[in-house]
Amino acid sequence: MNKIECRAIIAMSGNVVPGMSRAQQHQSCIEGLKRAAEIAEKNDITILLENIDLEENPHYYLWSVAEGFEIITQVGHPRVKFLDDFFHEQISEGNLIEKLEKNIDKLGLVHVADVPGRHEPGTGEINYRNIYRKLAALKYNRYVAMEFIPSGDPVASLRLAREEALRAGTGS
Repeated sequence: MNKIECRAIIAMSGNVVPGMSRAQQHQSCIEGLKRAAEIAEKNDITILLENIDLEENPHYYLWSVAEGFEIITQVGHPRVKFLDDFFHEQISEGNLIEKLEKNIDKLGLVHVADVPGRHEPGTGEINYRNIYRKLAALKYNRYVAMEFIPSGDPVASLRLAREEALRAGTGS
């Protein structure tokens, strides 16, 4: 980690383990992240737990953002945060803004892509202007990662997505 000067690492829950109940796997995530938090603290890094929707990976354990925030709460360590991938969250659960309001202190990073198609903000059903405004109002001061597949010129699409986020007040 120090060799590549990485300050954050994305952690995946992994797939559902056959024969293990959801409660057991939930607890396993918590215990694993608690152990990882000790290492993260010693190395001045943050661990970011990410959700993936079941349409993309029907075997993935952590599809629920609500459960992800619950896991982060139960880990209870400042070096373990949640990576809220709005694309996956919209497909799985929706209700993006309310979860942000309730959990902004547990949020370490957001991923941006629109539904359907995983294209740039404004091409689908997610109202990113409202999300950016809410992030600004909640004083979110970390990265907004554009994780979309451009529908046109990649540089122009990224530039436009960045400008939209800045206009809405995120400062990112």
